[in-house]
Amino acid sequence: MAKIKPSKGSPYARILGVGGYRPTRVVPNEVILETIDSSDEWIRSRSGIETRHWANDEETVAAMSVEASGKAIADAGITAGQIGAVVVSTVSHFKQTPAVATEIADKLGTNKAAAFDISAGCAGFGYGLTLAKGMVVEGSAEYVLVIGVERLSDLTDLEDRATAFLFGDGAGAVVVGPSEEPAIGPTVWGSEGDKSETIKQTVPWTEYDSAGKFPAITQEGQAVFRWAVFEMAKVAKEALDAAGITAEELDVFIPHQANERIIDSMVKTLKLPQSVTVARDVRTTGNTSAASIPLAMERLLATGEAKSGDTALVIGFGAGLVYAATVVTLP
Repeated sequence: MAKIKPSKGSPYARILGVGGYRPTRVVPNEVILETIDSSDEWIRSRSGIETRHWANDEETVAAMSVEASGKAIADAGITAGQIGAVVVSTVSHFKQTPAVATEIADKLGTNKAAAFDISAGCAGFGYGLTLAKGMVVEGSAEYVLVIGVERLSDLTDLEDRATAFLFGDGAGAVVVGPSEEPAIGPTVWGSEGDKSETIKQTVPWTEYDSAGKFPAITQEGQAVFRWAVFEMAKVAKEALDAAGITAEELDVFIPHQANERIIDSMVKTLKLPQSVTVARDVRTTGNTSAASIPLAMERLLATGEAKSGDTALVIGFGAGLVYAATVVTLP
């Protein structure tokens, strides 16, 4: 019986570069208040959001991804031709097939890189990062591009008082490559499908014509808040334990930028010391689902609030309900 030759990958993987793209249009809360009965103070107190970015016709899912990816590739110090796989997490690319990842891989000038999309909502970046780590260690790709990208303005019901102010657009990307030491910890991930009704698309695409209204994202705010605060804090702690890191040893906390109240509550529940830098990109970027963690990571590094080599806990959670948490060394 023939034996399969073992893969020749790297002993470990790490994030080598990060890039982000935010659409040029900045939308303040005042614009949201044109279609819902609320106030700027209420929106800020409930979510922490002051502004968000909305894409124009030219800022497509692919276009934003190419911009963010170009920055990540340059930051990693490699060329697009060295990318062996492109993984795109999005829920707002409206073509079922082909995957937008194939278009992005071509526009970047990769050398026929493997390319595919995943749909894991706000946990999508964590899912993609885990897949990328596996590819690098297994040896099927030396460098993997992971992209989180959304045009959630296309899926926002501007008359829904509970969600109209939440969502923004943008793309974040990282390059994952070989490492001589552990730099991406074990992933704690999972799903709770019994709670899938708490965040969902209002109607499936097949019912769009009969519904008479474009599908939008809706959620049960209080149920999501309770789940995120109590259950996701446990998942975050599991990820720290799996990586052998204590809260006191952590440098940076980058949770999904869903809501600043959720972020504050998680910080309190995890008992993170004041020395830990906490990402609060939600204030000016809003909730960008799969793009929120890489966008927040990029901003922290660009502003100097975090630095290369810092140890960061990242956790995403959302529709499904799905979640993914891991500890990484920042590029």
